[in-house]
Amino acid sequence: MDRHMKDIMLKITGMQFIGTESEDRMEFTTDGKLYEKNGDIYLVYHESELSGFPGCMTTLRLGGDSVRMKRIGKQALGAEMHFEPGKRMTSKYETPYGVFDMELLTNRVENRMQEEGVVTVDYHIALDGLVEGRNTLEIRVEPAAEDEEGWAERK
Repeated sequence: MDRHMKDIMLKITGMQFIGTESEDRMEFTTDGKLYEKNGDIYLVYHESELSGFPGCMTTLRLGGDSVRMKRIGKQALGAEMHFEPGKRMTSKYETPYGVFDMELLTNRVENRMQEEGVVTVDYHIALDGLVEGRNTLEIRVEPAAEDEEGWAERK
C-alpha cells in the first residue's frame, strides 16, 4: 500500500578515496520528501551549490539492495545512476562541460532505511578514462521538525 508523502531532512555524506585514504569529503543537509510506492522508498530533494548540481532535483529509489538515482535539471541534464552490488553500469553522463562515458561498479549497498533511516553505497566510478576512483555515499533521513508526530508510525 502506498503512503502519503512525508517531510524529511537528509544528511548526505559523500567520500572519494585514492587507495585506502579518504581524499575528499562532501557533506550537506537539505530538506526533502519521502514516500513509498510499490514496496520501494523514494527520497526527493533539491541539490545545492555544494553538490555541484545547483537547481537540480534528485530522486532516489530504494528497493532491497539497489538504489537508483536520477537528477533532473539544467546542471544534471538527465543524469541517472543505478547501484546494485556486483553489477556494472555504463551510461552517458552529461554535464555543462560535455558528455562523458561513465562506468559504475557497485561494491556494496546497505539499505537500513526502514530500521535506522540510513542507506550506504560503496562504488567504483570511471569517467571517460579521465577520472577513476572509489566513492561512498551515506544518506541519513530524519523527520522534519513539523512532521515528527507522524514519523513514529513509519518505523
